[in-house]
Amino acid sequence: MINCIIVEDQPPAQRVLQKYIGEMDNLNLKATYADALQCIAFLKTEHVDLIFLDIHLPRMSGIDFLKSLKTRPQVILTTAFSDYALESYEYNVLDYLLKPFSFERFVQAVSKVTVPTLEVANNISNTSVSTSDILFIKSGYEHIKINIDEILYIKSDADYTEIFTNNKKHLAQESLRYWEANLDAKKFTRIHKSYIINIIKIEKISGNQVQINKNITIPIGRAFKEEFMKQVLN
Repeated sequence: MINCIIVEDQPPAQRVLQKYIGEMDNLNLKATYADALQCIAFLKTEHVDLIFLDIHLPRMSGIDFLKSLKTRPQVILTTAFSDYALESYEYNVLDYLLKPFSFERFVQAVSKVTVPTLEVANNISNTSVSTSDILFIKSGYEHIKINIDEILYIKSDADYTEIFTNNKKHLAQESLRYWEANLDAKKFTRIHKSYIINIIKIEKISGNQVQINKNITIPIGRAFKEEFMKQVLN
């Protein structure tokens, strides 16, 4: 479970975040603050994994708040202004949500959180879970079971990823980075900024392309080719 807090001075924005957090099985909202100074006192005694932080706050801005923290939880910034995007990434924030943002965009940001409880686990209440042989993908209010060995490749699609099997395509809300971190690296490898492939399904490698199951061709990204070739040829 990811313990999180909200630091946001506008009640409508607080309510949106509270609603979105309530719809995520892996998020636990511990507190909501309208003031960064109050939050500093809370963090001295309580542990949190994630802060949803507004930039424009009374008394102390979100950026100044970040600067003040010696030990910094993971942070997702929320703001109505895009001016601070570049500066915010100097503080290693996970994501920058520009208000108003959709639930889908919120889920994409949360998928970047890297804490042990977000790793693949045998608990069907998580966003996506797996055992050694199967994977459950959350789709709406359902969890769809996929045999991991049947996955051909995974493709990034804007805020989502598409998981392709022999005869189906499944839409998942996790990022490509999430799958790269949680699937078995001996079986699955990233060969392009937009693709992860199942190594077992490779039919042949030709130039800068990989052929999967005879009729599917996937490009190999220049930045990934050297490491990929070492992996499959060694």
